[in-house]
Amino acid sequence: MQLLQDYEGYVADREQALAGLRRYENEATALEIEQSNDAVHFLYIDKISEAASAFLTGFPGTCLYAAKANPHPALLRLLWAAGVRHFEVASIREIESLRGELPFAQLYFMHPVKSRQAIARAYALGVRHFAFDSLDELRKIKQETGHAEDIALILRLSVSQVGAAYPLDNKFGATLMEAPLLLTHARQIADKVGVTFHVGSQCLEVEAYANAIYNIANMLDGCGVEIDIIDVGGGFPISYPDMEPAPLQDYFDVIEKALKECGFGDLEIFCEPGRAMVAAGGAVAVRVELRRGQSLYLNDGTYGSLFDAGQLGWAFPVELYRAGRLEVPSETSLFQLYGPTCDSIDKMKEHLALPDDVCEGDWIIFRHLGAYGYAMQTKFNGFYSETMVAIEAASEIV
Repeated sequence: MQLLQDYEGYVADREQALAGLRRYENEATALEIEQSNDAVHFLYIDKISEAASAFLTGFPGTCLYAAKANPHPALLRLLWAAGVRHFEVASIREIESLRGELPFAQLYFMHPVKSRQAIARAYALGVRHFAFDSLDELRKIKQETGHAEDIALILRLSVSQVGAAYPLDNKFGATLMEAPLLLTHARQIADKVGVTFHVGSQCLEVEAYANAIYNIANMLDGCGVEIDIIDVGGGFPISYPDMEPAPLQDYFDVIEKALKECGFGDLEIFCEPGRAMVAAGGAVAVRVELRRGQSLYLNDGTYGSLFDAGQLGWAFPVELYRAGRLEVPSETSLFQLYGPTCDSIDKMKEHLALPDDVCEGDWIIFRHLGAYGYAMQTKFNGFYSETMVAIEAASEIV
């Protein structure tokens, strides 16, 4: 398990990670100085390090950071500085970006459906772990790696999504009935074989992981195929205003107990945290461009960083910035929020409680958007933001 390096080495790595990123004591100072016309993204240095440490020291195996959650180069380098050495990737662009930023990182191509060009390019760049969920995908991997014998093939399985705020069960994953045949074929051509699953994003049911592990153990007992790897995927939750999950350690304990009871304790164990690794480590500030009654028109929306708030209707912790201060006042009203694009669906599903006197020029800071905020931006209508700054304690600024 990769742990934090000694303090001197860690600080040096972190300083290198932050090179070129503007750093401020707080959000108010950042917004005053930046004077950005676009939304402003924040990285909270210490929170990122703390979350990485929680996984590296608490999870009973190897943590693969899911790069899709936030692929900003500074964040990737901060995770490396915190001890993360393994990264889950879903595309050739993610692979090439990580190879450029972190050339010694271990990469795992866990998307179950990949283009032939992406498979060949990934193998050429040193990727040896590939996910699949069908015989056709298995055939592609075999052919495009040149019938390589040094690869690990990991079967994506479909499992129950009970407890997931965002289910992911209708696109990928072989059934437990299909698994024996697929594993048998993989065993014939791969150096290592494993299984992986995803219980759904923001999973609030701790036992969902254990149930999946027990079901997989029963399937393996019946088919007689031995595996080398079990990957429990992502889905680890964080706290939102209307979602309060169990402590992260509870998930780790349940997973470890199930693995031992099923005889998987000696296997290579992976997990793929994305949201839980970086969500609290980021936020986005969006500006009110116009108030019309109880409607607010913003410079960011569902085509940008607020996809989860808009399309999923999720609630995020928010604070208002105005006149040099952050505030969470008690007297509030409900407002309908609209994004900046010309599309009428660019709006929040739910109304948001904000100060009664919110007005043009105020900034709304949506917290816990270190995951799927920056990463979900499109360039529709030319509205997007590349402004990323770091927030840290005044005593740490150099």
